[in-house]
Amino acid sequence: MIEFVTILLVKTLVVFGVSMLIVAYSTWFERKVLGHVQLRHGPMRVGFHGLLQPIADGIKGFFKEELVPENADKPVFILAPIISIAAALSLLVVIPFGDSVTIMGKEITLYLADLDIGILYVLGISTIGSYGCMLGGWSSGNKYGVLGGLRASAQMISYELPMALAVIGVVMVSGTLSLVGIVNAQAGLWNIVAQPLAFVIFIICGLAELNRTPFDMPEAEAELACGYNVEYSSMKFALFFMAEYAHMFVFAAMVTTLFLGGWHGPFLPGVVWFFIKTFAMIFFCIWERSTFPRCRYDQVMKLGWKVLLPAGFLNIFLTGLWMLVFSG
Repeated sequence: MIEFVTILLVKTLVVFGVSMLIVAYSTWFERKVLGHVQLRHGPMRVGFHGLLQPIADGIKGFFKEELVPENADKPVFILAPIISIAAALSLLVVIPFGDSVTIMGKEITLYLADLDIGILYVLGISTIGSYGCMLGGWSSGNKYGVLGGLRASAQMISYELPMALAVIGVVMVSGTLSLVGIVNAQAGLWNIVAQPLAFVIFIICGLAELNRTPFDMPEAEAELACGYNVEYSSMKFALFFMAEYAHMFVFAAMVTTLFLGGWHGPFLPGVVWFFIKTFAMIFFCIWERSTFPRCRYDQVMKLGWKVLLPAGFLNIFLTGLWMLVFSG
């Protein structure tokens, strides 16, 4: 029992330590990629090619003055960014980074937990993360913040539904709700081939859930002056910032798990393939930000309700038909 707890504790520290390092340097990576897309260098001054910039930003966040609006609901104002980052980190529990490795005669799985309802856990916890944006905007007592929070809640509802429908198609062909089981089911054929429509729906809905351009309605600077987090400063703002990149890392890992075969790949170790695919998805999230303009709010809502939701139901119907004809 003590050995099991020790292994679990070490795995937890490794997973969260590596994940937070990735989150910190995702900010550097995004600034460098956007810089090169826009024909500039990006961070160059703090360390070699700005590699120490995330550390400098973290130190700056700790020492900046912390301001709380006079008319804010202080307990909720403080709790909102904690909810956002806690929800993102909680999702790391069920992500399978690899199959298993043998260390000193002990077989160690490269994931913290293999829940039988792992995909439901992910959908549920990711929804809770959106409450951080909503509560942060509402509790600030700022009209721009309230509008940003309302937009975040409306966008969450609009895109959670088609995302769940896309996942249903994956569950149907995999025959399990376990993320490890879904990866194992892709040993022969990745779900991006078996479920191309679900893949497209999941990508679009994921970008909307992340508030990434062109779906950054809750924090549209031109309209809401930064939106739901307009009144936040110091480490509270940094927590919202970290939560955004943590969710992006989790989203990329989920795309890898559900559609890109997880750790499956030739020649290289499984965990290496997992991170190659995940970083490719993070690059995609950054690339599309530099490519697409922000949509109007009515266009975002129409896309969710009039296009993606019917497409999700269509994918379930086609998947069921395909299974009936070819597998039944």
